[in-house]
Amino acid sequence: MPFLTADGLTESGTSRTVQAAGTTIHYHDVGEGPVILFLHSYGPGTTAWITWHKLLHRFADQYRCILMDLPNYAKTGPLDYEAPHHVKDAEVALALVDALGIDRVHLVGNSEGGQASMVFAYSYPDRVDKLVWGAGHIGTMGGYANEYLFSNWPEEGGRACERVLDAPTYENFRDYLQVHIHDGSLVTEELVNHVRDAWLARPEIQKAMLESISLPADHSVAMQKLQAETLIIWGRNDRMCTFEIGINALNLTPNARLVLLRDTGHWVPFEKPDEYASHVLNFLNGY
Repeated sequence: MPFLTADGLTESGTSRTVQAAGTTIHYHDVGEGPVILFLHSYGPGTTAWITWHKLLHRFADQYRCILMDLPNYAKTGPLDYEAPHHVKDAEVALALVDALGIDRVHLVGNSEGGQASMVFAYSYPDRVDKLVWGAGHIGTMGGYANEYLFSNWPEEGGRACERVLDAPTYENFRDYLQVHIHDGSLVTEELVNHVRDAWLARPEIQKAMLESISLPADHSVAMQKLQAETLIIWGRNDRMCTFEIGINALNLTPNARLVLLRDTGHWVPFEKPDEYASHVLNFLNGY
């Protein structure tokens, strides 16, 4: 069975669902202790499991790890909405936390899940302990003022994603993953097929993702009011959200630190799981 954790946990064996926020929310639940809510990377076929499974064993002996599939990804949804999608992601994440009877969480997110984690933290500050995020958009995603200050728009990763949405062939999925993962040896046939199969498995999810209206939102003012102690982690070779955005995020965020990993692309926790986990655990454990 592909994509096991280092201690043998499986995607199906940790799978859970709950009805909340007007839809089905799918998540994985592993470990015991203080809760970490993990929110995953963007893109067709991306799942919470594929983003986080490589490092899960590093956390599960100290923390209860909740890995949520974002709205209209994998097995969460379908959900139609007209809202900034990071805001909707945060709303659904809060609904999951409420449904599970959890009062406070640490948030760990990458890419779309990273930006959603940041939105969750400033929107619901009384529900958050510490925040870890990275590889998101601040001041670069259509509709922001000065959107070309830190990055081109649309970015290379976004263009690769659009080609997949237009024609979900094996070749387009492979090219899309190679743009997002710096180490090309990690883009295996198994990975390409896994991500492509996840995208093609539920046409109703595809339809909801493509038809939901995601409005632009500039978070650069609200994030300056973040109360949570914050760790920002970025890949130096990110071709979707360039590392300069991470520097901007550091400048805008109170009580924050930035870790920049060289030879690393957009899928940071997938590409550098041990290094990523070490930084996050040191941060969460107060070192």
